[in-house]
Amino acid sequence: MTTAPLALPPSAADWPAWFRARTQAELARASELVDALRADPPTDPVAVLRQWDRAAGHLGNAAAAGSLFGNVHPSDEVRDLADAAEQEAQRIGTAWGLDRALYDVFAAIDDSAVAHDPLAARLLTKVRDDFRRSGVDKDEATRARIAEVRERITELDQEFSRVIRDDVRTVRVTPQQLAGLPDDWLSAHPVDAEGMVTVTTDYPDSVPVRMFARDQDVRREVTIAFLDRGWPATEPLLTELFALRHELATTVGYADWPSYDADVKMIGDGPAIPAFIERIVEAAEEPMRRDLAQLLERYRRDHPDATEVPGFDYNHYAELVRAEKYDVDSQRVRTYFDFAKVRAGLLEVTGRLFGLRYEQADVPVWHEDVTAYDVLREGESDEIGRIYLDLHPREGKYKHAAQFTLADGVAGEQLPEGVLVCNFSRGLMEHDHVVTLFHEFGHLLHHVLGGHGDWYRYAGVATEWDFVEAPSQMLEEWAWHADVLRTFATDAAGEPIPADLVAAMRAADDYGKGIYARTQMFYAAMSYWFHADRVHGDDAPDLTSRMVELQARYAALPYLPGTHMFASFGHLGGYSSGYYTYMWSLVIAKDMWSAFDEADPFAPEVAQRYRDRVLVPGGAGDAADLVADFLGRPSSFDAYAAWLAR
Repeated sequence: MTTAPLALPPSAADWPAWFRARTQAELARASELVDALRADPPTDPVAVLRQWDRAAGHLGNAAAAGSLFGNVHPSDEVRDLADAAEQEAQRIGTAWGLDRALYDVFAAIDDSAVAHDPLAARLLTKVRDDFRRSGVDKDEATRARIAEVRERITELDQEFSRVIRDDVRTVRVTPQQLAGLPDDWLSAHPVDAEGMVTVTTDYPDSVPVRMFARDQDVRREVTIAFLDRGWPATEPLLTELFALRHELATTVGYADWPSYDADVKMIGDGPAIPAFIERIVEAAEEPMRRDLAQLLERYRRDHPDATEVPGFDYNHYAELVRAEKYDVDSQRVRTYFDFAKVRAGLLEVTGRLFGLRYEQADVPVWHEDVTAYDVLREGESDEIGRIYLDLHPREGKYKHAAQFTLADGVAGEQLPEGVLVCNFSRGLMEHDHVVTLFHEFGHLLHHVLGGHGDWYRYAGVATEWDFVEAPSQMLEEWAWHADVLRTFATDAAGEPIPADLVAAMRAADDYGKGIYARTQMFYAAMSYWFHADRVHGDDAPDLTSRMVELQARYAALPYLPGTHMFASFGHLGGYSSGYYTYMWSLVIAKDMWSAFDEADPFAPEVAQRYRDRVLVPGGAGDAADLVADFLGRPSSFDAYAAWLAR
């Protein structure tokens, strides 16, 4: 069976009708398959599972379109349609999970009848577990309440994301206050009729200003505006969201939401999360103290009486430490990373590494900034997927960096299609943003390469959620390799970035990783305790005071009084209590990278083994088993500990 990518609408006017038709057809097909399964299931148990999996795939198509276009489409009408479609998909999925007659279809299957098909047997176990976790065994009133709670959770999550997405704050300053900013940045921010320059909290504005502006008041003002996005609107949304998650988890038999959430992750149970956080905190203690000592020494040259470095000065003074101690001038580094060259280089590097090629597709997209590429295996003529790159900020668009699914892939039925959504400069990029681009592209590769199995349930990044970041984190290594960077990082004269500069950049990047690890554990602790605190009900601390307490306990940098960073911490939505997964995945990523030869990062044997044993299977195996298959041994903490300590 030949599959083809989705044909998106040719004009802006066609989008609402196309979106309605697409999502309504997918939801109708999903419901049709499930209704038939409930009424007259196939006699072959594998066929039962196949029909259920296809229904879930159609439901997933509608949910994916809703999530993606609700975050990226320039039309308010389409974004509203998308949010409604995602809610409807969630409602249908919840109803399925609470349907006892449907559960009985799977409960009646004899395990021995699917033992000959390991992936079907794996799916049967997971489906039964899904029903148990959904509360299918509860009485009718309880199941009705669960449905109500799940629907409200979806609404709150969407509203939280919408507020963050739309709350772009601005700071107006004089041109003189922007001394230190790169010339290309200044030229892109002209003075207005009142003689002022507007700085927004979007990343291409706020990151350079906090890093390069010499005026401390500007750095402070922009940092406060950035940290207070979403405040105060999101606090009541989050408070209600955490309470409802706790209610849902305890209703279906778990101690709290983190225990419910961790049950299907590599970590296994909720209490293991704070234990992991403490392990990282301990490992990062000495590196953090080393970093802070260097930072404070440099800060005291300008502020002799300082006893600590405030958060609004961290990026600026960390940059000065890198420039002075490691001879890395980020403004010089930027001259080697023109956006167009970086994008082309990313495609060349990943194509060479994984035996792929990308052909730009002249097809309709949702905004003129978006580029589409068909992905093909080297030497073959049939595309294996399509990717869309939506990489610049605009009003109404998702504010961070993420890979979104447009379609999950199943062999012979549907091509995998994914979308990279970022907010990068159109001109010169900070190297940190280059690393982010490689990171997010790692998710996209996982989605495409893992989208050719026989089951939607295992398609793409459908692994345990605390493994999802590992492949993308490992791909960051190629954005730090001098030989790799020289293939695309060239200045205006065409001269490639010098190897000694890359070596200095790597040494400078090692500075601050203790601070970084502790900052990440502060975020992970917020993610966990904001949910675990709900055990105390009305006695749970308010979010601001709890954040301040956790920052003092875990973070390297002090709290900036009056700010409410949690209010725009979008990961409290999708990642809920599981933000620890970034560091859990990084431990695995450092271990997987140890299998590569740094002298030859494109060595085909190891790259192909990694591609075929980790990325291609998607979720068809437990992540620990996939990693062990690639490494030839179970994953270890050692590579991460050595990296952190060096």
